Amino acid sequence: MSALLRQIPANIPQDMRKIRIENSHLTELPRGSFENVSALEYLWLNFNNITVMHIKSLEYLPALKELRLQGNKLSSVPWTAFQDTPALKILDLKHNRLDVLPEHALRYLPNLTYLDLSSNQLTVISRDVFYSWPVYQRSQRAEGQIEAISNAVLALHDNPWICDCRLRGFVQFIKSVGPPIILMNSYLTCSSPKFRAGKFFHEVELNSCMKPLTSALDTNLTVPVGLNVTLTCFVQASPSPAVWWTYALKLLRPFNVSTEPISEETVRSELLIPAARPVDAGNYTCTAANFLGNTSVAITLWVGAPWASTPDPGWAPIGPAEPGAHIEVRIAKQTVYGITLEWFAAAAAEPGEIWYTLLVGRYDAVQKDAIYIGPGVNTYSVTDLLPATKYEVCVAVRNQAPRKGQCVVFVTGSDVSQLEQREKLIHIIVIVCAMVLAVPAGMYACTAEARPGCLARCPGACPRRRRGGQAQAAGSKESTLDSLPAGSEDGLCRPEGGRGGRRPPAREEPGKTRPPHRNSADLY
Repeated sequence: MSALLRQIPANIPQDMRKIRIENSHLTELPRGSFENVSALEYLWLNFNNITVMHIKSLEYLPALKELRLQGNKLSSVPWTAFQDTPALKILDLKHNRLDVLPEHALRYLPNLTYLDLSSNQLTVISRDVFYSWPVYQRSQRAEGQIEAISNAVLALHDNPWICDCRLRGFVQFIKSVGPPIILMNSYLTCSSPKFRAGKFFHEVELNSCMKPLTSALDTNLTVPVGLNVTLTCFVQASPSPAVWWTYALKLLRPFNVSTEPISEETVRSELLIPAARPVDAGNYTCTAANFLGNTSVAITLWVGAPWASTPDPGWAPIGPAEPGAHIEVRIAKQTVYGITLEWFAAAAAEPGEIWYTLLVGRYDAVQKDAIYIGPGVNTYSVTDLLPATKYEVCVAVRNQAPRKGQCVVFVTGSDVSQLEQREKLIHIIVIVCAMVLAVPAGMYACTAEARPGCLARCPGACPRRRRGGQAQAAGSKESTLDSLPAGSEDGLCRPEGGRGGRRPPAREEPGKTRPPHRNSADLY
């Protein structure tokens, strides 16, 4: 008791008849654990941590009468191992984690008169498990005869029984069981489904199992663009089936699907398609399956003509406009290949009831893609855009045309390196050109539109000294990035040989006249 053993001792005397190792650290019963004690009759291994029992762990124990494994962690038992213990009369497996009892489980226990499977994780058992028990078979053959049959005690309480069609045979067995088989606790209760939870076996009537049968009230639906549509299918099955929806062989996400029982053998499954678009048209398949098989029903959805948009703000609304609806839009984040929009709607309707339409496309495109956004959402990321391209995005209440201020025009970056390096280059150029170079304030400006990599060619664009010797003027002026005017690169970064910074006087060719002095206006 509490010896903290981690394995069965190897030096057990051969004439030992009873072994009791409890509250220890045993984790498994390996093969031939007791091969040297063939006289063993009683083996108690309660309250250990045994999780594995080898199929030959009881080998060489023909005289074993009692095996107690209460309070361990067995999730399965190799029932064929009891072929080596034909004299076994008592088997105690309560407070383990058994969740399956195969049909042949009791076949190899001809003399078993006490079986305790209480407080495990058993949910479904076939009645054939007990019909194949030798004790039960002998009781049936001896029915009406004078021959006395010894009683057999069976404990099955405190298991999470699922009372559906799969348990029908077992419930019938429990209701009809009688001497010589005695239930330790005859009040077995259901744990699920919910409408049967807590009921006793003798209170329920279970139907036979049935393969799913699917149907739909309408298998051909037509809806206008922008309206919500719900597809519904009904499934009759026992036990309750798993239901899923597919569209073009693609499994649809479950958060748009709701499935609930409407009777003992019928469930209703609904698929919500918010703000239907032309691309949503097609065949939707509702499939249901249980262990007997699966069936499906297809529903065809047709969506009305799409909303054709034009580049100017003269889009026609697809329905009556909501008076007072107004949206303010801004770009929250921009990358090379996309943007993140944020908007705020001030409308007569409640914010939780407003649906939005996003129109996305190239600025000069005649037709733009429409994206429908449900209530409660005020951000959306547009990705997979082409670099160096001018786009327009508009946000409108679903039944309204976009108004002034509800569209954003933007240009994507030319490449990844531009965005990765722009911030560093801007700061470097601002410091070099506004703080270090001797240039009067306002004479030259380095803009935020300079290309990455132009810094290496910039020295020729910004003179190193100013005529007249005013070398300290620039240091007295402060320049910030926000105050820089946007402009072109001309005059800031010039290719070699172009009109750029002054060449040294020694390199000037005879006959060539010096270019006229250029003021700051030449930079823009």
